[in-house]
Amino acid sequence: MSESCNHDCSSCSSACAERTAPEDFREKPHELSRIKKVIGVVSGKGGVGKSITTSMLAVLANRMGYRTGILDADITGPSIPKVFASQRRPDASELGLFPVKSKMGISIMSLSLLLENETDPVVWRGPIIAGTVKQFWTDVIWGDIDYLFIDMPPGTGDVPLTVFQSIPVDGIVVVASPQELVGMIVEKAVKMADMMHIPVLALVENMSYFECPDCGKKHPIFGESHIDEIAKRHGISTVAKVPVDPKLAAACDNGLIELFEGNWLDGVMDVITKED
Repeated sequence: MSESCNHDCSSCSSACAERTAPEDFREKPHELSRIKKVIGVVSGKGGVGKSITTSMLAVLANRMGYRTGILDADITGPSIPKVFASQRRPDASELGLFPVKSKMGISIMSLSLLLENETDPVVWRGPIIAGTVKQFWTDVIWGDIDYLFIDMPPGTGDVPLTVFQSIPVDGIVVVASPQELVGMIVEKAVKMADMMHIPVLALVENMSYFECPDCGKKHPIFGESHIDEIAKRHGISTVAKVPVDPKLAAACDNGLIELFEGNWLDGVMDVITKED
């Protein structure tokens, strides 16, 4: 053992006698769940459209014929059920919980579905929140799922760390908005994924521009985009830019996200499904 050893074998290439394998914290899903691929959708801060992006990706995967699910890991700010107009409480048996199905057949599990009222606040400490997310993986009977999308809470705290350590995430999609400050924040999410050895599949810039319905000109109303620079800096080849679209906002507000029209995320889906 080197005198400078910090006992972190995961970052050391030495073949000393004291070397140990890194501890594996990953949990197995419910015994009746067969999930082929897990995709995390993350953001460095809130309010950038992470849940909308998660929803649209799930809808696109469903339209392509894949069996699709959404695990809403944003425990204190769950919004997935509202976007899909799914407020029915999940069925349960002695074996576990069953996810709720959207109108088009997407499986959804969210704490919002378990609350007495959807507006009730969730005043829990970090370990309880992280434990709940883990239970959505281990105790929910997802059945056969080709793509499970995890809508994560913003930042790099307890829940993202729990997801990255406990669930075998195959890749992540990072969502940002055009402001330079957010560009700086999104790099933190990218670097966290690098630290956890999880590939970043794509960057999505939400509210990237507004396209004039009369002349077709694109206006960057929230500032010039920096997403291409960030992607290049981190070697991320896929970038998607989603506009400010009143129709998309209305679809979310009315629980009609499964009817959205737009090809902004088609390239992201190509990356996600390229091995199939």
